[in-house]
Amino acid sequence: MTAIERPTPAQRTRRLAVLAAAVFAVAVPVIQGLTGFGLSQAEFAAAGDQTLRVAGYAFSIWGLLYLGLLIYAGRQALPQTGESVLINRMGWPSVVAFSGIGLWIVVAALDLKAASVVVIFASLLALLVPLLALGKTIRTTGVMDRDRWFLIWPLSALAGWLTIAAPLNLITTATAFDALPAFVSPTGWAVIAIAVVFLIAIEVTLYLRTMTYSLPIAWGLVGAFVAEQERNPLLGFTALGAAFLLVVAAVILVFGLKRGIERPR
Repeated sequence: MTAIERPTPAQRTRRLAVLAAAVFAVAVPVIQGLTGFGLSQAEFAAAGDQTLRVAGYAFSIWGLLYLGLLIYAGRQALPQTGESVLINRMGWPSVVAFSGIGLWIVVAALDLKAASVVVIFASLLALLVPLLALGKTIRTTGVMDRDRWFLIWPLSALAGWLTIAAPLNLITTATAFDALPAFVSPTGWAVIAIAVVFLIAIEVTLYLRTMTYSLPIAWGLVGAFVAEQERNPLLGFTALGAAFLLVVAAVILVFGLKRGIERPR
């Protein structure tokens, strides 16, 4: 089990900030949906989805992601939850990431395309960089440890989805601004984006050894296949192939490699 300490007043303040950021991230899309403020996410994406798009159903994953981040934040608000290395080190990064995904809804509603790219990449890096820095701790956290269930899984799942959502946002924005360099075709840029996402997913999965990072990426790639299979079969089947290979590779990396001292038996 992870070493547990009672939180100090400063740590309790950080935990409240985590909870506030999580509530903000979940509340913003709900409020926007109720008020009809600005562009919807679908309307925002439609302005530049000629190069690469993802089927709308794929974004239903946000329901699970929001639930996960609320569980992550809510657990920290409980007085009996002790302070662990992962809770301590991922606290402020998660505040930045949660605030970012809430802010993204606002800038998208206002049709601030360039700002949306900055916000989503900042949210991704805010999670992914500290997760990788804590890779050894994550790998050695036991399967039954609550930090694995209520911190590693929800945060890695959110990081995984942002890993595919951020490049999609970038290529959509570049298409809307007619800014894709002409020396590669639009389909070529989309294939490059898929390849880059795939390679990053493999590297991160190898380091973190958790399926919860890989599966949201594979889900998004399948969504790209569904959206593109008729309009652009080459692109669609490239996305499907990448999703299949990613799942196979992730299973091998997470369950097939010798654990050694990387995770307690």
